Amino acid sequence: MRLVVNVAAVGVVACLGSVLAQTVQPGVVVAIRASGYVDVKAGVTRPRAVILIDGSRITSVGSDTAIPSGANVVDLDGLTLLPGLIDVHTHLLENYEGRIGGDEPNMLLTVAQMSAAKRALLGASKGREDLLAGITAVRDLGNSGYNGDVALREAIEAGWVVGPRMQVSTRALSATGGQFGGLTREAQELVAQEYAVVNGPDDARRAVRQAMYDGAGVIKVIVNTNPRVLSLQEMQAIVGEAHGQGRPVAAHAIGDAATRIAAEAGVDSIEHGYTLPDDVIGVMAKKGIFLVPTDYPAEFYDLLTFPPPTETQRQSTAALVARSRDRLLRAVKAGVRIAFGSDEYYDVPGRSRGEASLLVLRAYADDGLSGVEIVRAATTNAAELLGWGRRIGSLEAGLFADIIAVDGDPLKDPRALERVRFVMKGGEIVRRAAGPK
Repeated sequence: MRLVVNVAAVGVVACLGSVLAQTVQPGVVVAIRASGYVDVKAGVTRPRAVILIDGSRITSVGSDTAIPSGANVVDLDGLTLLPGLIDVHTHLLENYEGRIGGDEPNMLLTVAQMSAAKRALLGASKGREDLLAGITAVRDLGNSGYNGDVALREAIEAGWVVGPRMQVSTRALSATGGQFGGLTREAQELVAQEYAVVNGPDDARRAVRQAMYDGAGVIKVIVNTNPRVLSLQEMQAIVGEAHGQGRPVAAHAIGDAATRIAAEAGVDSIEHGYTLPDDVIGVMAKKGIFLVPTDYPAEFYDLLTFPPPTETQRQSTAALVARSRDRLLRAVKAGVRIAFGSDEYYDVPGRSRGEASLLVLRAYADDGLSGVEIVRAATTNAAELLGWGRRIGSLEAGLFADIIAVDGDPLKDPRALERVRFVMKGGEIVRRAAGPK
C-alpha cells in the first residue's frame, strides 16, 4: 500500500503510527491548524498556526488566518509546525554494517556484490526512512554506483517510490584510487564504478562534463584521500567548469592542506572539515563557502563499534568530538554559514536511517549552537546551499508545502526535531503519528 496520499485529491488518508480516516473533497483547500509555527527567517516561534495549501504549494501562513469554508482541516493541536528538514550530505544507496568493519571492507563488498538495481532499491528504502523522520529533501553526494542516485531521484519524481526531494552528484571526482583502500591491479577496475578519477586539469573538466551529462545537479569532489590530494590547479578547473555550467561544488576535505585548497578554489561547501585552520575559516567567510559539519555525539560511535569500544577507543572518540566542537564554534563565530549534513551510510541498530541522521542536530546542540542556528542549518541555510531557496526551506506562500510538526518548540529544545509527529511533502500527507507524549 502506498503511504503517500494527496489529501487534496483523494478521500482517505493512510497514516503511520495511528490510523486516521479523513474524508476530503477533490480540489478543496487544505488548512493545517497547530499550536504554533517556526518563522525560521525571523528566528521566532509564533503562537497559533494556520497554513493554507492549494495543491502542492503553500498559499498563506499566519497565526490568525481565516480558514475558508469547506476547507479540509488537518488539526495538529499541541504540535509546532516548521519546514521539512533538509540533509545536504547523505548516501542513500549505501548501508554499511559495523560488524563487517570500517569503510574499506564495507565499500569493497558493496561495490563487488550489489548490482546497480539492488542499490537503487536500497536507496528507495533509506529515502523513505528519511522522509518519515521529517527529512523532506536531501543532497545525495556520490557512492551510488553508476548513476544509481539519478535513477532514484527520477523514480521519486515520477511517483514510483516514496522519498525526499533529491539533488544528486553521480560519481564523485577524486584522485587515483578514490576512497578505496589498497587494491590489487585486477580489483582496481572497481574504482571506476564509484569515482571519476582526475589526473590533471583537463581530466577535471572532462569529469565535470560527464557528471552533468549523467544528470548531476551538484559536483562532488574528494579533495584528499591520504596521502593523495588534488592540486589547486585541478580544483580550480573543477570549480570553473562546474560554475560555468551553473552547478555548485561540494568538496570532501579533511585536514589543513585539503581545506585550504578547496577554499582557495572557491567551492560552494566544505564537507566534514574536521579540522579547519583560522586562515581557511577566514577565506570561507569571505567567499560565502558553507561548512557542512557531519558531526555526531560521542555515544553514536559506540553503536557502530563491534565488539564494544575499548576505553582507548572511547578516549579517541572524545578527542575527535572536542576538536570538531572547536572548529565548529570558531567557524560560526567568524560568520561561516552552517548547513546540516549527516553523511549517514551505516546501519544504526535501533534507529531508522532518518532517525540516525538527526543525531547530527543533537551534536550541534551539544557543541553549543542555539536552537535558531540549528533549525536554520537544516532549513533556510540548507535550501540556499542547494539553490532551492525559492522552493523549500521556510513556511511561506508560494513555496512547496513541505511541512513537519514536532512535539515541542525546537528553538528552545532542539531535540524536539527528533520527535516528528507529522510529515507533509508537496501537499501530500506522508506521516501522521500519535500526538504529543
